Amino acid sequence: MDWPAVLSLLVAAGLLISLAFRLAPTDVLAMAFLAVLVVVQDLTGTDKLPTPLEAVKGFGNPGLLTIGLLFAVVAGLEMTGATKLATGWFLDRAKTLRGAQLRILAPVAGLSGFLNNTPVVAALIPIVDDTAKRLHTSSSRLLLPLSYAAIIGGMCTVMGTSTNLIVRDEFASRGGEPISFFAPAVVGVPAAVLGVIYMVMFSNRLIPDRRAAVSASDDPKKYTVEMLVDASGPLVGKTIEDAGLRSLAGLYVAEIQRGDDVIAAKPNERLRGDDALILVGALDSVVDLRKIRGLLTPDDQGRKLEIPAWRRTLVEAVVSSRCSLLGKTIREGRFRSNYNAAVVAVARGDRRLEGKIGDVRLETGDVLLLEASPSFIHRAKELRDFFLVSAVGGEAVRRHEKAWYAIAIMVTMVCVAALGWVSILTAAMVATLAMLACRCCTAHEARRAVDWRILIVIGATIGIGSSLEKSGAAEAIAKGVIGLAQGNPKLTLALVYLLTMLCTELITNTAAALIMLTVSLGAAGTLGVNETPFVIAVMIAASASFLTPFGYQTNLMVYTVGGYRVSDYLRFGLPLSLLVFVVAMVMIPWQFPF
Repeated sequence: MDWPAVLSLLVAAGLLISLAFRLAPTDVLAMAFLAVLVVVQDLTGTDKLPTPLEAVKGFGNPGLLTIGLLFAVVAGLEMTGATKLATGWFLDRAKTLRGAQLRILAPVAGLSGFLNNTPVVAALIPIVDDTAKRLHTSSSRLLLPLSYAAIIGGMCTVMGTSTNLIVRDEFASRGGEPISFFAPAVVGVPAAVLGVIYMVMFSNRLIPDRRAAVSASDDPKKYTVEMLVDASGPLVGKTIEDAGLRSLAGLYVAEIQRGDDVIAAKPNERLRGDDALILVGALDSVVDLRKIRGLLTPDDQGRKLEIPAWRRTLVEAVVSSRCSLLGKTIREGRFRSNYNAAVVAVARGDRRLEGKIGDVRLETGDVLLLEASPSFIHRAKELRDFFLVSAVGGEAVRRHEKAWYAIAIMVTMVCVAALGWVSILTAAMVATLAMLACRCCTAHEARRAVDWRILIVIGATIGIGSSLEKSGAAEAIAKGVIGLAQGNPKLTLALVYLLTMLCTELITNTAAALIMLTVSLGAAGTLGVNETPFVIAVMIAASASFLTPFGYQTNLMVYTVGGYRVSDYLRFGLPLSLLVFVVAMVMIPWQFPF
């Protein structure tokens, strides 16, 4: 090998090692090592390294742009509560942990085949957490299987993971045969079915009962909150138990006020339109009430605020001794008019406050949960009517009335892309614009939903992969792999798969896929066999990250939330990794002959 090939190998190895040891953020490392190649080529002028223009060509990759747009599409689903609408009716019927796992894992695996699985998991984590609370079990028994189900579901189509999209488009840019929308399904579908069965059967034995290091449910304050039953909503006619209001963790219905009557909150009491529900519970449980379709704030005060819904936030404020409304009820003091904020709930020590929220007389030290604009925090501190004012969670108000629009947009996007009527990029672009036009999310929320670090890593590693190819380093590695496999195509395929899987566990899945794609294509070219089985193997192996929290974004997302240890991933993920490997080695050569 000449010096450009050696330099390319050193850069690739340096990136792998630095990512494995977490020496710096992934996007910074990827850009730093790409910069080494760009600077050296610019100074030497060698034609065996990518020029600066070629090195950054990956940032214009259609797959990269599609991934960014898909983040925005899922933002529309999340901000409207569409994920809860689509899955809630199914999950709410689960009575046992195993039943909940089946109802979560199967739909998630299916959904992840058509949406980028990273934002899907982000949207479903709070829903899964709610289900765990309702079943009085640890969320650790559900969150790691959720991540794994999203991963194996994403293997089923080229749209399911960012890895599949990038590998498909990069292979096409090098003159490879087009990879169809459902090509990875030959491995993904059987692996998903067997994987879900494995997780349901063995998760209770292999995943310990973990607790997150910090839990909002430990909040000692007991809020009293009033919610109205929407007369045109889905809760009318349901009993308290059927509506899911008896199983809210850390929250209970204290009484129902129906006109001038106070009714005991018995499990079999049927709800009527405009019933006022008086509930008592901890902060996180009160916040969760806002996600339930069919419940409104008292007199729908939030809608009367001079602030659009997408700009409101939840604020916790403690009433100070200087507050001008002391001794007055919230209604008498015209709280909304004075502060342009709606009182959602009130807490006074650990006592339960009687009656409706509007009838509560404010006292010094009362804690109010308010729906207001972000600027309320600064304005309230200047007025000195409150102290210890802080935002809660930072979660925007969900636009429930737009949920069906978001679902229709997502389903249309998937259908037109799967049928090949337009490209995936075109479908994602139109779907993003439709989400914005229908106000399912704002432009700010769409931009905030995009994980720019992932896009930067993808763009930079495409440049590093091109350096391995252009310098001849990839061909040298491929010959070494072929020599180890003694020229056997199936054994070479297995080694490519295992090397890709190992790299994925140590670094990011996209970086591993792009580097190993170059190596695998070199191996196929040297053997003189069909390249497609090697491309499919890289797609599957780069996604099959089950052994560590760091190889795949969704694994890292549930790591802290579920209170996991690294050993939990190895214990639960190793059998799943072996299962997917066996399925891949059987199905790929059968469907894509050498």
